[in-house]
Amino acid sequence: MPQLTYDGVTYRAAPGESVLDALLRQGVPIANSCRAGACQSCLLRANSGQVPAAAQVGLKSTLSEQGYFLACLCHPTEDLQLEEAGGLEVAASLAALERLTPTVLRARVRTHQPLHYRAGQYITLRRPDGLARSYSLASLPDDHTLELHIRRTPQGQMSGWLFDEAHENDAVTVRGPAGDCFYTAGHPDQPLLLAGTGTGLAPLAGICKDALRQGHRGPIHLFHGALRPEGLYLQDELHTLARENSNLQYIPAVMEGGEAAGLETGKLDTVIAHRHPKLSGWRGFVCGDPTVVQLLRKKFFLAGMASREIFADAFLQAPAPQTTR
Repeated sequence: MPQLTYDGVTYRAAPGESVLDALLRQGVPIANSCRAGACQSCLLRANSGQVPAAAQVGLKSTLSEQGYFLACLCHPTEDLQLEEAGGLEVAASLAALERLTPTVLRARVRTHQPLHYRAGQYITLRRPDGLARSYSLASLPDDHTLELHIRRTPQGQMSGWLFDEAHENDAVTVRGPAGDCFYTAGHPDQPLLLAGTGTGLAPLAGICKDALRQGHRGPIHLFHGALRPEGLYLQDELHTLARENSNLQYIPAVMEGGEAAGLETGKLDTVIAHRHPKLSGWRGFVCGDPTVVQLLRKKFFLAGMASREIFADAFLQAPAPQTTR
């Protein structure tokens, strides 16, 4: 069985066990969130030993070449000497915490040095005790703070802390950015379709604002879905943004109760298909619940949107706390 040396102590990994699971099983507090290779919060560095190529999928080449890898995807075949991914995190603090709905919080985070990112990418937020979660960026690169939308989840350790215990000026760290779900210039007249559910609105709102900031002239259609009207948020802000930009349409939709609230009613994919049955030549962005993201990607493609023009960010929920991301 491979041996893992971390912080001067050697541990053994069981057959088929990932580095993350092996270290957590033996009480080593490794930051983690999705455990699926998406959030990159479990990034470690191998000082010696060869990590499998699958453990570096999605990392920048500059990180891979220095031995960084994702512990949740690493199933070691040989002994590894490991260390924390030091130097990749930026000191930060909570600048503001605003409840948008009973279950959605807008957190603004101030980094202590500039963070270069694109609206729609995601960062990993880490508490001083090591707990880490990944959140998409609704802010623009020239904003003074990072804007995150946090959904309160059952037994959510980070969301529970942010809702109930955290205060402005509390210290945190930020790692990132990561992800390729963001606006790129070059086709200013191309129609854009942005769709998502829940706090999938965060990256979509950021992408929308970034496209407008960069002078996108083509139509931009932003769809936000929820089960019921109370699940929607930022409606006033987005309606105002649409009034100020004639090429932007904001369409909130719900599964139930939309008639009384003057909203589109029905499944999000059905609402979109009714308005846009043909999507050849469009560019699409889909974010939020993984099941919805997968469905929308398929529907966009079947409606004629080229697969290379579909950018997605599926929000993976961290596993429930275990007793012995």
